Amino acid sequence: MPVYQHRPAAARRGNTAVLSCRPADSGEKGAHVNPKNLKYHREHDWARIDGDTAVFGLTSYAQETLGDIVFVELPEVGADVAAGTPYAEVESVKAVSEVYAPLSGSVVEVNEDVVDAPETINESPYDDGWLIKIKLSEPAEADDLMSEEEYSELLSTLE
Repeated sequence: MPVYQHRPAAARRGNTAVLSCRPADSGEKGAHVNPKNLKYHREHDWARIDGDTAVFGLTSYAQETLGDIVFVELPEVGADVAAGTPYAEVESVKAVSEVYAPLSGSVVEVNEDVVDAPETINESPYDDGWLIKIKLSEPAEADDLMSEEEYSELLSTLE
C-alpha cells in the first residue's frame, strides 16, 4: 500500500499554511498543561501509544495557536501515513494548516465526530478531539518523540 499522499482541496488551491509557532494570545511561556502519558512531535501533535496502535491529535498549544477550528479533513481508514509528513488538514478562522504524523502506520480508525464538529478539537484536544488511530508500522519511531517534560521545555522557548 503506498504512503498516504493526501492533497486536500484547500491545499490544491495553494491555501495551506504551516502551523505558526507563536501563541495566539498571552505571551506567557509554557502555560499549557500537557498529559504526561503522551508522546509529542515538534509540529505540535501528540501520540497516545498502546501496544501496536497509536492515537494522534493536536496539542493544546496547536489548537490555541490556530484559533477556532471550523473544518477538518482526515484520511480514510486503510490509508498509510508516514512520520513527519502531512496526513490531515485543519482550517481555522486564521489559516488552513497541515497536520503532521508523529509516527508511521496504517489508519484503522478516524474520529468522525471532529469532522462533524471541528470545534471539539478546541474544546478537548487530548480526549474527544483526537483525530486518527493507526496500527504502527515502525514502533521504534516513538523513541524520536518528546516526553511531556521535553515538549513543555520546547514550548517555553517559543515567543
